[in-house]
Amino acid sequence: MPSQHDRKRESIRRMLEPRSIAVVGATPRPQYGGRFLRSVLEAQDKVRVYPVNPRYQEVLGVPCYSSLADLPESPDLVGIIVPYHQVLPVLKQSADVGAGAAIVVSAGFAERGSEDRNRLQDEIGSFAAASGLRVCGPNCLGVANVTSGVWPSSHAPDPYLQPGPVALVSQSGATSFGPLATRAVEIGLGYSHVISTGNEADLEASDFIDYLLDEPHVRVVACFIEGLKDGRKFLEAAKKALHLGKKIVLIKVGRSGVGAKAARSHTAALTGSDEVHNAVFQQFGVSRCEDYDDLIQTAHLLAYAPPPTAEGVAVVSHSGGISSLIADHLGNANLPLPPLTESAEAGLNRILSGFGWAANPADITGVASRAEFADVLALLEMEPQTGALLTATAGTPSQAQIVIDLKSQTSKPVLFLSTGGDNTEEGLAMLREAHVPVFTSPSRAAKSLADLFRYHRRRQKFLNSQTAPAPSAKSPPPLPNRPTTLTEHDAKNLLSQWGIPATKEVRVHSIQEALEAAKTIGFPVALKLESPHIPHKTEADVVRLNVQTPRELHRSYGEILANGLRFAPKSKGAPVLVQEMIEGGVETIVGISQDPQFGPILLFGMGGIFVEVYRDVAMRACPITKSDAEEMISEVRGARLLQGFRGAPEADVDALVDTIMSISRLAGDLANRKPELDVNPLIVLPKGRGVKAVDAFLTLSSSPSMGES
Repeated sequence: MPSQHDRKRESIRRMLEPRSIAVVGATPRPQYGGRFLRSVLEAQDKVRVYPVNPRYQEVLGVPCYSSLADLPESPDLVGIIVPYHQVLPVLKQSADVGAGAAIVVSAGFAERGSEDRNRLQDEIGSFAAASGLRVCGPNCLGVANVTSGVWPSSHAPDPYLQPGPVALVSQSGATSFGPLATRAVEIGLGYSHVISTGNEADLEASDFIDYLLDEPHVRVVACFIEGLKDGRKFLEAAKKALHLGKKIVLIKVGRSGVGAKAARSHTAALTGSDEVHNAVFQQFGVSRCEDYDDLIQTAHLLAYAPPPTAEGVAVVSHSGGISSLIADHLGNANLPLPPLTESAEAGLNRILSGFGWAANPADITGVASRAEFADVLALLEMEPQTGALLTATAGTPSQAQIVIDLKSQTSKPVLFLSTGGDNTEEGLAMLREAHVPVFTSPSRAAKSLADLFRYHRRRQKFLNSQTAPAPSAKSPPPLPNRPTTLTEHDAKNLLSQWGIPATKEVRVHSIQEALEAAKTIGFPVALKLESPHIPHKTEADVVRLNVQTPRELHRSYGEILANGLRFAPKSKGAPVLVQEMIEGGVETIVGISQDPQFGPILLFGMGGIFVEVYRDVAMRACPITKSDAEEMISEVRGARLLQGFRGAPEADVDALVDTIMSISRLAGDLANRKPELDVNPLIVLPKGRGVKAVDAFLTLSSSPSMGES
């Protein structure tokens, strides 16, 4: 019996490759129903079209039916363009006649922001999942299979939009069929499909991305996303793309408070934390774009460029100023421009004959307009540290042909930056037809090229991580089934089950016990009042460090008890921790938070002001790999302290990597309890001495009842 996943994919297939389409709400008038009907009728003999509207016997020369029950066959796809309150009854009729899928163009659902419209949209999603009649929309413009020429959409087929290796998935129909289509035409980018998902009552962008990644001719999926319904589903699609060597590029709106508010009002989507989105997109090789042009040009480059063969970029231009500006932008994007080898420098000098500058970037002056331009590019292409080439000049037909010839002969990415001119229209058209990515902005060229390098580095790390043995899951110790906050001592005991070392400490209830514990541990010690009513001890002034003597311990013990009572009267009777003092080492913080879209998110940062003031942190979605942990450390600017800053000993980074991975495993093993964890500080001791969790705070949700997941 087919799985639910397989049935969903079959429904999407019938939506994107329909042989028969019913249009409920068809009309001869130029409204959404009329436009939808006209669009599918343009497919001519590729699809059988059945208008459905009891008001007409014929629409646009095609027999019209009173209801779906009157059709001569069960349609693959039903386009629904009726008032919002009639949508669910039409969906039920569609299921009754055995339709394969539905597109609901009708609006008036959750985007209205009212409780009754939200509920109605939820009913559509529930019905779709239960019946197997999967739904795109509501509040969408439909889809277009550009490759086959079938457009089940309320947007007319675009005669200029050509088939190609990029599939477009957008939650906004006006964006997908508007600027993202016109800009694709302008640069010669072809689409395999254009899919507008609207409010996503049932099928969401990730469902279509997953499907499109299996299409052999699709190399890139470009997306316009306002909010992800299920972030983990999207990440599974992103991992699939890495595995297949395909790319996902997207615009994700909601970066600012204003943008996030607009997204909610438009599609009732949750936008989530922008910092988390950035982190997980980077983690899974997704290129995040700033605007329409960035999306289209990056998609074009990723669709047609081979993997870079080395980390460096070679730049050549007729102008020293232009090449220097490009070099600045490449440097800001962390793309190196390696120096030329002696042989390449000598070869360039021979060609330049005393003019220009034989270097990388190369200023070749008037040679850019002569036949020797081809010899210059050949020299740069052969450089072993050159992984990609960027040419910046006018783009005359002769220059264009030389660049096109180079692209056909090399296994390296070749980009062109147009510097303008009256006689370049023909040449730029030649470049675009040959799918040489053409840019007009140095910053955008550098950003897209950086995305290309970053994707292939990420993919290689991903493939390498797939060969590593998966860590075995650990059965957690018995824990209360209710929502639970573990105080420091209990949290550190739990962490020890995952091999995370903590300070030596004793929980005491009297000054006498404290004195005995301090003698056992050895002075100096730390004292901490431990109460679930005081999650942040420093705020309540219930911590004393470097307690050196019994007399000092006696005074400090009384002070923290009194301060605790003033801050939180319910802390009366709370125990005190007597804890060893950790000398030396570097303070860091490691934590787990629960993101509404992506689930458990691992955070790493440096302790003290680095995390509190500068927010100098790195994040990843759990589970992570060893390379993820290493990258997190390298991303944090303050991590230079771990390398032995200003005479301090080098810290035990290997132990830190192991601890970060252990905390990721804890997040997975306790996933059903949705842990929220702070290990702050986690002291990284000098190399060879490991790490110590000095403080920890952990909350767990209630245990799911039987049958829940």
